[in-house]
Amino acid sequence: MTQIFAHRGYSASFAENTLVAFLEAEKAGADGVELDVQLTKDGELVVIHDEKVDRTTSGNGLVKEFLFKDLRKLNANKKSTKKEPIPTLTEVFEWLTSNKLLCNIELKNAFFPYEGMEEKVIHLIRKFDLMDRIILSSFNHYSIVNCYRLAPEIETAPLFLEGIYMPWIYSQAIRAKGIHPRYSTMPDDVMINTLNNGIAVRPYTINKETDMHRLFKINCTAIITDDPIKALKLRKQYEKRP
Repeated sequence: MTQIFAHRGYSASFAENTLVAFLEAEKAGADGVELDVQLTKDGELVVIHDEKVDRTTSGNGLVKEFLFKDLRKLNANKKSTKKEPIPTLTEVFEWLTSNKLLCNIELKNAFFPYEGMEEKVIHLIRKFDLMDRIILSSFNHYSIVNCYRLAPEIETAPLFLEGIYMPWIYSQAIRAKGIHPRYSTMPDDVMINTLNNGIAVRPYTINKETDMHRLFKINCTAIITDDPIKALKLRKQYEKRP
């Protein structure tokens, strides 16, 4: 059955990319979580989506210009007085060792290259022995190829904003085992052909019931959603079918 990945954790109800959002995704019954990784000025791998901290935290400025100790002082739960720190990737991996969830790591290096980030992420994955549970994705496809060269045992999946012709051919060319397309840019027949050619398809970000039904019907590999509980309830309708 189609797997459910919680986009930045259970971000529909909890502060995105925080440990509480990941814990709540696990409690909800998600099959996996999706998160974003960037580097601080002093080289710490931190989990945050935007290049700037302004939207999701109590601070201002670029992630890459913060020392980790200063970034840690910010509240990543901006809409609440209950403080949630920006997690490190190490902390997320420590939590992952307590469960069996999959984890899609988006390398946020399409805008800033973050030299050496791939090596740092791969080192941590190997340290925690999570090679079989991690998918590395990025809009920077050069980074995806670099990840494959550094660690061919870890699945890679390029992210796409726009449609691509015969994406299974492209995926095979860069040794990626999956693709993560924007759901509205890929017709059903292209998804089905991709799946039939052995390439996993995990569209983002699926929040409407009509879109969930569409992807469950074709037995897509996974969906990436802000609301795992909604997705899980809908998926049950397909689990009951013969």
